[in-house]
Amino acid sequence: MFGEGCFVVRALYMDDSYCGEFDAVVVGVADGKYVVLDRTAFYPGGGGQPHDTGVLVRGGEEFPVVSVGKFSGEITHEVGVPGLKEGDVVRGVVDWDRRYKLMRAHTASHVVSAVFHDDLGCRITGNQLSEGRIRIDFDLVEFDRGLLQRAIDKANAFLSEGLAVSVSYLPREEALQDPSLVKLAGALPPVVDELRIVTIGPLGGPVDRQADGGTHVRNTVEVGRLELFKAENKGKHNRRVYVLLSG
Repeated sequence: MFGEGCFVVRALYMDDSYCGEFDAVVVGVADGKYVVLDRTAFYPGGGGQPHDTGVLVRGGEEFPVVSVGKFSGEITHEVGVPGLKEGDVVRGVVDWDRRYKLMRAHTASHVVSAVFHDDLGCRITGNQLSEGRIRIDFDLVEFDRGLLQRAIDKANAFLSEGLAVSVSYLPREEALQDPSLVKLAGALPPVVDELRIVTIGPLGGPVDRQADGGTHVRNTVEVGRLELFKAENKGKHNRRVYVLLSG
C-alpha cells in the first residue's frame, strides 16, 4: 500500500497472543485512515480467524481500529477517525474480550481438526472462526452425526487434559518435509524463510502440530467445552460442521 521498500512491521502477536496493549510509532498513513505502525499486537486476519479491533490512542485522542489487514507484507490498521500522521507515538489497545474468544475458538479448531484428520481420515477444506462458534468444512465420504459427535467428544477429552500450547519456528524447507504440519487441504503456508509452528500437547506426542500464524490460548483448559451444533451435507465429500464454545 505504501510502495516499495516499506518498513517491515514487528508482529507482537506471533510470540505473545496475550499482548493486548503496546506502544508504537506511526510509520505511514494512506488516505488519512490506513495506518502502519513499527510494531503491533493487532492480528490482521487469516486462516479463518477474523482481524482484531480496538483503538489507537495519541495523547487524549482515540482512533478506533475498525479493520486490520496485511498488504504486501505490511499490517495496516484502518481507523474510523482521521488525524494520525507519520511519527506519532500511539498506544494500541486490542479489544481483549473479542480477541480472547477468538483465541479460544482457534485453539479449539486445531484440536477438532486434528481429531477429524487422525481418526476420520479427512482433510480440512475450510474453516471460519467467530466469537463462540467454529465452522469447519472437510472431505468425508461417510456423513454420520453419531460419528461426528464421537469426534467432538474426543476433542473435549483432549481439551480437558490441560494441554500446553506452544509456539516454535522451523526453516520453511524443513517444515514442508513433514506433511502433517499442513492439515488444510490444498493450502500451503506463505512464502517465508521460517514457518511458525503451533504445538498442542507434549512435543513427543502432541495432539496437534501445524504451521499457523494465528493467536491461541496457552492451555487447552481455557477453551471450555465444545458442543456439536449443526452438521450439513454440502455435496459430494463436502461436509460442514458448526461447533459452539461454552462460556
